[in-house]
Amino acid sequence: MFKKQFKNKSKKNKQNVSTQPQVITRVKTPKPDEVMGVVEQRVGANRMIIKCLDGKQRNCRIPGALRRRLWIRPGDIVIVKPWEFDSDTRGDVLFKYRPAEIEWLKRKGLLKDIESEF
Repeated sequence: MFKKQFKNKSKKNKQNVSTQPQVITRVKTPKPDEVMGVVEQRVGANRMIIKCLDGKQRNCRIPGALRRRLWIRPGDIVIVKPWEFDSDTRGDVLFKYRPAEIEWLKRKGLLKDIESEF
């Protein structure tokens, strides 16, 4: 009986997957104390090296609240909040942009510095 319930749930999840393209209504932009950056390398655990648009390279971590919801790979564009005491070398990852949002940012000219990397 348990297996039947499990099978029904898996079929139900497959039906909910949409194949329509994403429509962008709002795109999050960095606040004055935040910076956009590109993930260069995963270092292990929940840390990664990110090259930020302000010209600095930071060792950033994913905070505990986002650890299981935010899956990040090298090449992803993210929003970083630098730490208060070691802001030039460390920070927290707050948000990851989706591909449609990245295209919107490029059209608006917010990603001029890193267009050559893609």
